[in-house]
Amino acid sequence: MTEQQFDFSRPLAMIADKTERMIAQIGHKSPHVAKADGKYDDMRHDWWTSGFWPGMLWIMHDMTGKDIYKNAAWDWDEKLERKMMQPSNFHHDVGFQFLPTAVMKHKLTGDEDGLRRGLFAANFLTGRYNIEGRFLRAWNQEKLGWSIVDSTMNLSLLFWASQASGDPRFAHIAKAHADTVVNRFVREDGSVRHIVSFDPDSGEYLGAIGGQGAGPDSAWSRGAAWALYGLANTYRYTKQEKYLRASQRVANFFIANLPEDSIPHWDFRAAESLEQEPRDSSAGACAASGLLELASHLPAIEGGLYRNAAERILISLHHNYATWDQPQHEAILLQATGNRPAGVDVNVSLIYGDYFFVEAIAKLNGWKNQIF
Repeated sequence: MTEQQFDFSRPLAMIADKTERMIAQIGHKSPHVAKADGKYDDMRHDWWTSGFWPGMLWIMHDMTGKDIYKNAAWDWDEKLERKMMQPSNFHHDVGFQFLPTAVMKHKLTGDEDGLRRGLFAANFLTGRYNIEGRFLRAWNQEKLGWSIVDSTMNLSLLFWASQASGDPRFAHIAKAHADTVVNRFVREDGSVRHIVSFDPDSGEYLGAIGGQGAGPDSAWSRGAAWALYGLANTYRYTKQEKYLRASQRVANFFIANLPEDSIPHWDFRAAESLEQEPRDSSAGACAASGLLELASHLPAIEGGLYRNAAERILISLHHNYATWDQPQHEAILLQATGNRPAGVDVNVSLIYGDYFFVEAIAKLNGWKNQIF
């Protein structure tokens, strides 16, 4: 069956059944990883993945109109705000946390607290901007000059805040960081660095660090997904062609390196032969949603290449990597890879893989209220 013949309303209906069951199974947990037992863990609310589960719920509320999803998602932005007022470890990923909660809540319901909390998070993120290096600082503690490609996805929080507040400074910082991503993270061939180190005082570029990729010169697949999607979003907000072309460059590299079933290995350069290397279904899901975003900004024939690639990924995830026949499993997708170099969370389920799979399937069913 080709992607043109596949009915994408089928996985949406299966997602609806699955997420209703997940509400009962997950309860008040803040999920990140589900391992062999199929049970999602429960992370602290300042952990970077805390926005994805409520984000899934908001999408399904918007797609179905059912209050069961809205009721389960409603107070998550309040939980995050409460944690912000305590000793915490929030950092560059507050976009991942507040966009699918506070911002989505405000967008769908008009809730004023959601607006306030989203702007609060955007102000926090702007405080991480290094003027000399023109980058958003990653993580906390001693890593003063580190920046990571994941931050590209968090720029939507700043662009949204600029529109919501009328203050262009948010967008100025987002564009400055996006320029650094294009110039320092995206290589000429479209592969992507995970971590770039700068001198925090002078802003001087010091070099690349492998991070969650196989090495400084490798091509971590989820990093490519973050970049292609984040730069396509940056184009949506700015209409500056350099971001669109950079997104295409990464997308072309990503698609060209996909294996036969269209689900990427965790790093495209992990080894000479990738046959025995783990897949990363989360990278595939994120890239698929990003490819749909990219396709939407291009003429039909050109954009169709990216849309078709996204659909091939999603069909493969649906048929080969999903837990539709495992009702006790609390996640949707299997065979994700968190941090292979550290030997952490390999061949597991990851909540952000579930989120971006749901987001992408919703887009193919007409959803227009995305916040990334």
